[in-house]
Amino acid sequence: MKSPKVGFVSLGCPKALVDSERILTQLKTEGYEVASNYDGADLVVVNTCGFIESAVQESLDAIGEAMNENGRVIVTGCLGKDEDKIREMHPNVLKVTGAAAYQDVMEAVHQYVPAPAKHNPFVDLVPEQGIRLTPKHYAYLKISEGCNHRCTFCIIPSMRGDLVSRPVGSVLSEAKALKNAGVKEVLVISQDTSAYGVDTKYKLDFWDGQPVKTKFFDMCEALGQLGIWVRLHYVYPYPHVDAVIDLMAQSKILPYLDIPFQHASPKILKLMKRPAHSENTLERIKTWREKCPQLVIRSTFVVGFPGETEEDFEILLDWLREAQLDRVGCFTYSPVEGATANDLPDHVPEDIKQERYERFMQVQQEISAAKLKQRIGQVMTVLVDGLEEEFPVAVARSYADAPEIDGNVFVEDIDKSTIKAGDLLEVEITDADEYDLFAKLIQIKSA
Repeated sequence: MKSPKVGFVSLGCPKALVDSERILTQLKTEGYEVASNYDGADLVVVNTCGFIESAVQESLDAIGEAMNENGRVIVTGCLGKDEDKIREMHPNVLKVTGAAAYQDVMEAVHQYVPAPAKHNPFVDLVPEQGIRLTPKHYAYLKISEGCNHRCTFCIIPSMRGDLVSRPVGSVLSEAKALKNAGVKEVLVISQDTSAYGVDTKYKLDFWDGQPVKTKFFDMCEALGQLGIWVRLHYVYPYPHVDAVIDLMAQSKILPYLDIPFQHASPKILKLMKRPAHSENTLERIKTWREKCPQLVIRSTFVVGFPGETEEDFEILLDWLREAQLDRVGCFTYSPVEGATANDLPDHVPEDIKQERYERFMQVQQEISAAKLKQRIGQVMTVLVDGLEEEFPVAVARSYADAPEIDGNVFVEDIDKSTIKAGDLLEVEITDADEYDLFAKLIQIKSA
């Protein structure tokens, strides 16, 4: 008897990707197959994003495509919070669930496509690390769900609730399983990584027979013992982050910090209700770099937030020039349905938002180009993501580059028969542009 097949469309951020991986793992555990196209699927699950309006539209379009191509669709994810909006456009979807609603999704799948009766989990093996949607050599490690903050431009708490931290033993066991499966890099993600464990009052847990607190530093320290790359994302600059910089200086975890600063004007940060908005971030950055000179900092910013004046924007540009961040993303403010920022006065006209965005990116491009130029002549370790089809070039990343959001290191004039995705290479940097580095191979460190 043929196993039922479920198609899957995954949209949104890495946190949503982890949700998709968990659902896919459960489907495989119960004997379902994953369909590679709409035609071969008994139904389709669409994991949506609803963070900004463009993401909402992308999700609605994806649901529409699945309905047109297959007709039997279950919707989950962040946009699932707004079932009325979904059903207004697509009234015949089978079921709508919210974010991280794994059990609800599985119940809906069971309702419309029952699990195979003769499935034997000891024969239909599922790997210990579960089903992954990332390449084999890196994986996202989600440590918590939800957020306790109420930033005025964000609706994540209304979608995913308040902070709920995973037990640290579970987090570390998953990381170890990933390493054993050949993963060379884990990317730690959540809505607020540095708040990990606050909700549990840093409850004591056990891993490999040793006591470990459910706490940001303790988790990072334990991850640093695994001997693989550990990269931290979505870290707010609370005072206790300073101790984690020490781990980076000791080469326990990657000296890479993703901090969503969002702005620099005290007035705008207050309007945004950003956590740690009163911190002297420039002084903190200076201290971190003194402790760990190789530290790379990436961040994201919003320009054109309601109430932002030219003076506020100039404060941001001055801050950017002084901070000298390594990697930066920028967005123009976009109203999100349900966000309290929509009710703020003095919204910035679209043409001014765009003009400020372009000025911001011009400043950051100059900073990025100068910092990357300083890398020329350095010897670095890089992780190969893939090989270019037409040229003898490996597309790789250094510790300074997160996948898909930062730059690449292009290792040129290689023998493609000796290098593959997941290899660690020692290279010498030979050239740079605004975002990427170019290098020559010294040696293959590990395959």
